[in-house]
Amino acid sequence: MPTPAPAAMEWPAPPRLWPLGLLALVVVGCKSADSAVEAKGAGAPAPRVAALGRLEPTDGILRIAGPSRPSVVVATLRVEEGDRVQAGQPIAELDSRAADEAAVVKARAALRNAELELGRYRPLVAQRIASQDTLDTAELHVDTARADVAAAQAVFEQDVVRAPVSGQIVKIFARAGERVGPDGLAEIARNDQMFAVAEVYETDVGRVKPGQRATVTSPALDGPIEGTVDRIGTKIGKQDVLDTDPVARTDARVVEVRVKLDDSAKVASLSRLQVQVKFAP
Repeated sequence: MPTPAPAAMEWPAPPRLWPLGLLALVVVGCKSADSAVEAKGAGAPAPRVAALGRLEPTDGILRIAGPSRPSVVVATLRVEEGDRVQAGQPIAELDSRAADEAAVVKARAALRNAELELGRYRPLVAQRIASQDTLDTAELHVDTARADVAAAQAVFEQDVVRAPVSGQIVKIFARAGERVGPDGLAEIARNDQMFAVAEVYETDVGRVKPGQRATVTSPALDGPIEGTVDRIGTKIGKQDVLDTDPVARTDARVVEVRVKLDDSAKVASLSRLQVQVKFAP
């Protein structure tokens, strides 16, 4: 039998080529779309900087320590929590006041005696009855007595504890009959002007400037309070005000930014309240 002829080999069809003009339109269109996306991203405003913070009076809350003695006891307390006081106003008396007052009286008596002795020696030296050394010793006694009076008077004045600044008493640590401990006698706040201290992330602080406006909010407030950035800290530290969100960052590095509030009277009694601060773009 005759051998069958081999089947003809079929070659794959060549790929269909796009028309050159249509391909150019597709490429140009893609580039135009990419440019539009980039332009939209470049023109979008940066998100507002927001941070947790706390309310504080001017210079924070100050502790009144009382005199720098190892141990003092309050005899009379003249203020209560919430009272407003003026700088220099007496707020407490110590139980050592009577003894220290007696020490002042004794020192003044010694000074008068030294001055009388000096007065007796002066004419005797002038008449050459007493030596100049005797007069010099008498003058030294007077100088020493005057120094003793000044020292006793200084101790006596410390028996009255006075307000270091004008403000409001926010906490009392020692009352009549109690010993003043490490916490001091009381805490005072200069809350005529209140601030919001915002803890801004170190990556965001570059977008915060002095004079920038900010809004302070909290569930404890009736509404937002406006303010102005007064000072930006120069030290990066660890975040102190923590969010209640369990997944919130607790090891964030932050910079403290002080915002001077426009309406301090509204929050004068809310020192250390946790707030949220949003800065204007």
